Amino acid sequence: MAEYKRIKDLREDADKTQGEIASFLGTTAQHYGKYENGICELPFSRAIQLADYYNVSLDYIAGRSEYKFEQSLDASEICLIKMWRRLTERNKGKVEFLTESLLSGQ
Repeated sequence: MAEYKRIKDLREDADKTQGEIASFLGTTAQHYGKYENGICELPFSRAIQLADYYNVSLDYIAGRSEYKFEQSLDASEICLIKMWRRLTERNKGKVEFLTESLLSGQ
């Protein structure tokens, strides 16, 4: 059985109790706790509900992505992120400086 650490982290980040999320899902706090601990498999329909609730991707909930909002990015934004990751820390600083300059000039 998979452990759904992400749904626990998302719940805690949102300052919600297991009872509050369970109520949203239409289940009990006990049963919801079993999802977080991997005792019960999280049904796909409930994963969708949680993704919508927290405004994150299903891939993030499933642990397939490190990025909460990846699905909301278009192809050019994803390309920029990939290029950003290949930069040295020094060059990232240069990009940040140039970006701030461009934004302040708008």
